[in-house]
Amino acid sequence: MKILFIGDIVGSPGREAIKKLVPLLKNELQLDFVVANAENASGGSGVTAKVADELFDSGVNVITSGDHIWKKPEIFELINREPRILRPLNFPAGSPGRGAGVFKVPGSGMKVGVININGRVFMDPLECPFKTALAAAGELIKETKIIIVDIHAEATSEKVALGWYLDGKVSAILGTHTHIQTADEKILPQGTAYISDVGMTGPYDSVIGRRVEDVLTRFLSLIPVKFEVAQGDIQLHGALVEIDEATGKSRSILRIQRKINE
Repeated sequence: MKILFIGDIVGSPGREAIKKLVPLLKNELQLDFVVANAENASGGSGVTAKVADELFDSGVNVITSGDHIWKKPEIFELINREPRILRPLNFPAGSPGRGAGVFKVPGSGMKVGVININGRVFMDPLECPFKTALAAAGELIKETKIIIVDIHAEATSEKVALGWYLDGKVSAILGTHTHIQTADEKILPQGTAYISDVGMTGPYDSVIGRRVEDVLTRFLSLIPVKFEVAQGDIQLHGALVEIDEATGKSRSILRIQRKINE
């Protein structure tokens, strides 16, 4: 099975990249399933129903998120009625929505488990991502051996540690949040694909998706500045994972970088 995992979608430029490139990549790479982190997809922060529908219509099967999931007020109702939108599983019990699920692959009857988890280093002190993800994997494997984990975290060390902790227990651990694609993709010894960050989908003439001048003003003056979404050099970044359907172990992982005008 071939699964494309797409890095943080930023604003309308990121959505444009999804609309134009995902259908092409589905055909070119013979994709079975697409997961995309979209916590920054609506105006640069949060997810709305209109944006979620736009992403689903473009070929995304499941939306993951992170610390910005609650930025749009309508998400509290939306995430309860739309199971294809996940929030980090380790938010406190009773939070709206869910952080893991099993989803059918269109046309094949196969199932894919997806876990969305937040890190804690330099981030909010949520429940332990290690124990929470392990428990979720133990439940999902009752329905499918193919399990994808989005680890949305700041610290590379935390992501790497989670990779080793879950090696052999899930199919792939794919990092998001920092918006910069790393070059450490690998298959761990027990068959789990790993990369610290799959990158960002949006404007790359920017500072992680925001206008350069806004961010420089903030760094140089320390005065609060609204960070507007940039517009130039729109790219889609992600990772393509090929998984053995019988064992749930990954055969390969490949970084993906595509410009919207290629």
